[in-house]
Amino acid sequence: MTVFRFVFTVLFSLSASLTTLGGQAAAQGRGGPPPVVSEQATPEIMNEDPQTEQRSQDRVGFPGHKIIGNLYYVGTVTLCSYLITTPAGNILINSNYEETIPLMKKSIESLGFKLEDTKILLASHAHTDHQTGDAMFKQMTGAQTMFMEQDVPALRNMKPGGKEHPIDRVLKDGDTVTLGGTTLTAHLTPGHTLGNTTWTLKVAEGGRSYDVVILGGGLPDDARLVYNANNPAAAEQWASTIKTWQSLPVDVFLGSHSWFFNLTGKYKKLKANPNVNPYIDPAGYKKYVAETVAIRTKLIAEQTAAGPPAPRAGGPGRGN
Repeated sequence: MTVFRFVFTVLFSLSASLTTLGGQAAAQGRGGPPPVVSEQATPEIMNEDPQTEQRSQDRVGFPGHKIIGNLYYVGTVTLCSYLITTPAGNILINSNYEETIPLMKKSIESLGFKLEDTKILLASHAHTDHQTGDAMFKQMTGAQTMFMEQDVPALRNMKPGGKEHPIDRVLKDGDTVTLGGTTLTAHLTPGHTLGNTTWTLKVAEGGRSYDVVILGGGLPDDARLVYNANNPAAAEQWASTIKTWQSLPVDVFLGSHSWFFNLTGKYKKLKANPNVNPYIDPAGYKKYVAETVAIRTKLIAEQTAAGPPAPRAGGPGRGN
């Protein structure tokens, strides 16, 4: 009997240890240890002008700062999050990763606001780098979550730690979101994801009104637009998105990723001369859209000439 109890105790201990290790591995993800989160970028990164695409900076903090009017930057070096403040509470665009929410909280508090005062959570598109943190953010704030209809199926499959993805309101193209006198309009701009969303709003500063455009995901230069078995309409979707982008009035150009609009370069200019706002950049917006047109044209020509690819998983592009 004593031997039996000894064997049982050993087996139980081993089972508990394996369960603990399994839980740790699940928390860390398939790649091993959890991603490193850093509060501050290096001077080399902060001085980039123009900013380059460096995904190693996704979990690196960036100074929270005012962009214009009641619009503030509270994201990381490369994953953009925007806080819109109003007398009735605040709106956030993009929660990003769960592990970067403390960076966001610190940015918001550095500006004199509270994360817990967020009443509405919006997003650019249903990729994990922009929306993994949605459930945790809602638990922390109670914010109402509102996402584009075409991205809902992808979001329902995004369950960090087994948490259900919170979706309080499903948006359609042209829907508006209003809080405390500020209204945002959701524009369906598919291609990067089926529900990729470009947000527009007006802000006031210095006695005048400015049109703000916050682009959703961009068109990667390796995207599959032709012979795409997973998304046969990819080329047409991007044509539609470009047409929408070209139709929007814009003074302030922003996006879901910082290299779209040169965050580091503009922040450096803003610090050097606060009297001139570098975020007012309609020319930069037109340049970005023109570059997207050129990428689409090039990809279609190259992929049409090359013929169907060897069988493999396709898609509209992931990295941006």
